Amino acid sequence: MTLRSAVGGALLVLVALPLLASAAPPGLTDAMRGATPLDAEPAPPPLGNAENKDVRRNRAFAMQPPTIPHKIDGYQLDRNANRCLSCHSRTRIEETRAIPIPATHYMDRDGTMLGEVSTRRYFCTQCHVTQDEVKPLVDNRYQDFDAVRANEKSKSKSAAKK
Repeated sequence: MTLRSAVGGALLVLVALPLLASAAPPGLTDAMRGATPLDAEPAPPPLGNAENKDVRRNRAFAMQPPTIPHKIDGYQLDRNANRCLSCHSRTRIEETRAIPIPATHYMDRDGTMLGEVSTRRYFCTQCHVTQDEVKPLVDNRYQDFDAVRANEKSKSKSAAKK
């Protein structure tokens, strides 16, 4: 086999592989998609009952955007208006007692402080989401770093006592 034919065969595989992967046998399903075949786009489930507890949640990892602890149904959030700013802007927090928007949201990409929220951070729901009380689809035993570290310390203390 020549190098040229090997490269040609590899290119053929690279071109054909995505085509083969997208052509799932008709009617084939899996447990997570329910009755929707793999070759069809399922309709997203309707948004359910968003929590409205106004309680801050712990974050699962460093730099995770905080979740929205209240309903935002009907909030106008477009280029003309941002309803979130009516409570969370720095000029309103004394009156509303809401958590203020952090200073990083008032900076442009060069780190220059702006007088108003940066256009990069204006659409809050790009990063922040409400939470629904739902049963998880799969079991999750995730632990953040601090929990894993605490478990390791307690194991080593128990082993040292024996």
